[in-house]
Amino acid sequence: MTMQTQTQTQKRGRTMFVKHADVLVTMDATRREIRDGGLYIEDNRIVAVGPTNELPQSADDVLDMRGHLVIPGLVNTHHHMYQSLTRAIPAAQDAELFGWLTNLYKVWANLTPEMIEISTLTAMAELLLSGCTTSSDHLYIYPNGSRLDDSIVAAQRIGMRFHASRGSMSVGQKDGGLPPDSVVEKEADILKDTQRLIETYHDDGRYAMLRMVVAPCSPFSVSRDLMRESATLARQYGVSLHTHLAENVNDIAYSREKFGMTPAQYAEDLGWVGHDVWHAHCVQLDDEGIALFARTGTGVAHCPCSNMRLASGIAPVKKMRLAGVPVGLGVDGSASNDGAQMVAEVRQALLLQRVGFGPDAMTAREALEIATLGGAKVLNRDDIGALAPGMAADFVAFDLRQPLFAGALHDPVAALVFCAPSQVAYSVIGGKVVVKDGVLTTVELGSVIEQHNRLAKRLYEAAA
Repeated sequence: MTMQTQTQTQKRGRTMFVKHADVLVTMDATRREIRDGGLYIEDNRIVAVGPTNELPQSADDVLDMRGHLVIPGLVNTHHHMYQSLTRAIPAAQDAELFGWLTNLYKVWANLTPEMIEISTLTAMAELLLSGCTTSSDHLYIYPNGSRLDDSIVAAQRIGMRFHASRGSMSVGQKDGGLPPDSVVEKEADILKDTQRLIETYHDDGRYAMLRMVVAPCSPFSVSRDLMRESATLARQYGVSLHTHLAENVNDIAYSREKFGMTPAQYAEDLGWVGHDVWHAHCVQLDDEGIALFARTGTGVAHCPCSNMRLASGIAPVKKMRLAGVPVGLGVDGSASNDGAQMVAEVRQALLLQRVGFGPDAMTAREALEIATLGGAKVLNRDDIGALAPGMAADFVAFDLRQPLFAGALHDPVAALVFCAPSQVAYSVIGGKVVVKDGVLTTVELGSVIEQHNRLAKRLYEAAA
């Protein structure tokens, strides 16, 4: 079946020379960390990487990275961007997952298309300023005429590489599900709209800026039939699959009571395993589930801040990675994390693994690898996550002259993870400068935040 392709390309031959980085972290096959490193870029791809004096010395655009650490753009594998409108809601501040959701569904029922677009812009701005260049987003609630298109418009406006997940909920409370009946959709409508979005937007080409994902919300909000039919649709079009799985002990109990299986067994029964599938959280994934995911190449989006906020537990990331499970990082929604700071998430991943499994459970470089190469693999991509010839020209730079790096310049790479979270000085996506000198170049952030706060107030008051 033919799909419309919308690969975004620049004028052929436009070049960029990135030079004199104090350290350039490649995340390539040999994990090089190049002192006085540089990149040579043509259009939206990297053509050469190495010491500055070994690269061509002229280009249309030149970025001098003296005093900076340069790394591949970070990859966010799980988010609910609309939730930036509902941070720190009092009724949900001290609840576990199911209670948290129950208190927030009635607020989210008042979302509008404008709110979806502005909240996505705000969440993406926060991600971009914290080192993220590629993000997925899982939008599964569509009240008052809202559509996933509203998020896509925002991503194209701000310039972020985007995996847009068409989420859904079809089993409401009257049918034994968790969400209220007012926010669920008919399954035929869900599948029809998902097909429309894939045919309209999905780009399967190398360096694609926009890809679509089929993403029923969770086992406790959709039916078996929808899970199966969603998998069939996704594989018919060659797109990825995503959902929540094994997030906490109540999630496990629900699955055993409702389906007579563990969440991993349920996923396998429905065809929801494979290299084209990734599951969010998997905090309570058992040894059998880990072995299944490793054997099938099924990915996991690890969301440490959210898991701590909701007291869901500590995901066995070290055990997953040793078994061969692809693991990426996700900030999750801003109503369960209350932030979307990617470097902070990298740091928290390292610290949480050490709390749960000892001081050698994760190194700084392993945490950074999960946030780059790990995220790329989870999203089923081989063109992002590393700085090497033929890869997408996605990189970020951190100014090492900030106070938070003082005393740590003997190892700037470890300092990025161990020290207080930093904001980027530069972010380049597909060869385009999106952040320059710490300022977004694609949107006027002050006016976006002002509008976002106004809409957040309206949303909160509507549910009061």
